[in-house]
Amino acid sequence: MKYKPWLILVIALLLVSPAGGFALAAEVSGSFILDQPAQQIKALQTQIQNLKQLIAKLLLQKKIASESYIVVDISDNSVIAQKNSNQAYPIASITKLMNAVVTLENINMDDTITLNPQMLKPEGYSPSLFLHLTVSAKNLLQASLIQSTNDASEALSYFVGNTKFVDLMNQKAKDIGMQNTYFYDAYGLSPHNRSTALDLSKLLAYIYNHHSEILTITKENDFWLPDETGKLLKFQNVNNLYAYPEFIGAKSGYIPKSKQTLASVANINGKPIAIVLLRSANRKTEALNIVDWLKNIHIYENSN
Repeated sequence: MKYKPWLILVIALLLVSPAGGFALAAEVSGSFILDQPAQQIKALQTQIQNLKQLIAKLLLQKKIASESYIVVDISDNSVIAQKNSNQAYPIASITKLMNAVVTLENINMDDTITLNPQMLKPEGYSPSLFLHLTVSAKNLLQASLIQSTNDASEALSYFVGNTKFVDLMNQKAKDIGMQNTYFYDAYGLSPHNRSTALDLSKLLAYIYNHHSEILTITKENDFWLPDETGKLLKFQNVNNLYAYPEFIGAKSGYIPKSKQTLASVANINGKPIAIVLLRSANRKTEALNIVDWLKNIHIYENSN
């Protein structure tokens, strides 16, 4: 038999209330007379709210199969929900978010870069990025974040110096408190790029507060560049949450050892919420389930 959440709440209250204490009310002549002092009523209200939150989190856990996830209010860094958020896993192309941070802090977006064989070596390319092409750093950043093009990410790293660039990524991780994160390459194809859901929520908070243009780029789906023949080709947004208005921005990833990964920021009742999923089998559905849960389960009501 399935029980309504409110029924579970009532049963839970009956179980936790001490015998003879917290008599909620007595109905007398069509009205209710409280038979406990105001402070006890306030304590009961707090208890009810805590139980509501517990039930809501239990309901969420049934909908999220990711091996690790975290939901964080960026405005005050409070953790709303989490599972295995300190466990490090391969993160795949979420790596490109840190690539974008280091790019913006070390490269002028108007700089032009001529692509060489080393830059085009990684798997995951676009025919619009070809040998000897001279392209702006801004366009490479767009290609990296929108279509998750590995050679665009690598070109940015080689412009600074590949080893130096990855070192800068790891140093930036330390600077913003990502204690269990390691970057092996600049684009995320190696399973040695590892992080935790908690660390990635810190990266999202840093991006939201200091480089919000990264999130804006991840929402774009109208970016084109010509191939060698001059034919314009579209860089398709591989983040399948870009069209949802609740999401301010998101970066997804996949390699076999990471399964599906997602690092995103959503606007819930005017608050920026970081949502990170690691080793997911269905990140889109789970992310939307979390957004629905935040909006409708009353654990995160609009306080305005």
